[in-house]
Amino acid sequence: MADISLCMIVKNEEKVLARCLDSIKDAVDEIIIADTGSNDQTKETAQKYTDKIYDFEWTDDFSAARNFSFSKATSDYIMWLDADDIITAENCQRLIELKKQLDTTDAVMMKYNTAFDENGNPVFSYYRERIVKKSANPVWKGRVHETISFCGSVLYSDIAINHKSVKTIYTTRNLDIYEKQIADGSALQARDKFYYGRELYYHKKYQKAINTLHNFLNDDGGWSENKIEACKILSYCFSETGELENAAKILFQSFIYDTPRAEICCAAGNVFMQMGRYAQAVYWYELALTIPINENNGGFCDADCHGYLPCIQLCVCYDKMKNYDKAEEYNTMAGVYRPDSAAYLQNLNYFKSLHQSDIF
Repeated sequence: MADISLCMIVKNEEKVLARCLDSIKDAVDEIIIADTGSNDQTKETAQKYTDKIYDFEWTDDFSAARNFSFSKATSDYIMWLDADDIITAENCQRLIELKKQLDTTDAVMMKYNTAFDENGNPVFSYYRERIVKKSANPVWKGRVHETISFCGSVLYSDIAINHKSVKTIYTTRNLDIYEKQIADGSALQARDKFYYGRELYYHKKYQKAINTLHNFLNDDGGWSENKIEACKILSYCFSETGELENAAKILFQSFIYDTPRAEICCAAGNVFMQMGRYAQAVYWYELALTIPINENNGGFCDADCHGYLPCIQLCVCYDKMKNYDKAEEYNTMAGVYRPDSAAYLQNLNYFKSLHQSDIF
């Protein structure tokens, strides 16, 4: 059986670190903590699980910190988690079983669930490199939104990690790192341009995000999945600046990179709804419902876009078009996907009132 070193970088994570380590401790053979400057009880919490705790001076470079933590690993394989990640008991047991068959694998990709519905079911996920063989010489690259560079065989596992953040404010930390990198004269690689543009969008710097993401799309480098996502984010930016035609056009550009994704179809539906062109919005939402989930492309997967979201939006569109039977039909379908959704339950009362008023 292979052994695994869990390597983590942390700072002021006293609220969540024990939760994370409790969930994973039975599946790993070594826990390494690189602390980048905590002034709370993070290190005291970590001491309950390991004596391998190291201080690392923060340099606005996540890869530098992660590479330092990896350098302390002594096991056959290295796994990483963030402090606000957890693994369920079922997935932890799967990981223990996986250790029995890792010998010929250089890296393991695991699903990363980062958003959840009202009942805790994952609705947004993507695959990340989660475990790497130490002898494959893995190296983290990128100051922020870092990724691991390695060579060799890759296993796509059905084991999932859940990201359960308790933070209520999205800070400018990542944006500041990118802008410091630019100010330092260090060129952004294609992947950096994508994530920098996304950070600009998150912080409502729409015009700068538009320029940056266009620059990324014109870059010969870059992963096609990120190009598709960039088109979607650009559409959001154009919607925020009132450029709805451009918001639609950039979504259609995503078809250059691959066949239409449900996420893109829903975004197109949203744009046409904003235009008040409900019949066209219906087309895109109904198309989204026909597209199966494909988790093997490694890109971002929004499960709601394959079911709940187009159904709840089709309910609204058909209601606007005064086709109340069809609107109620799609609300019923939305309830199949998310029976406790506030929008679905509110619509139930709405249609009940329509029946009572004989509008049907």
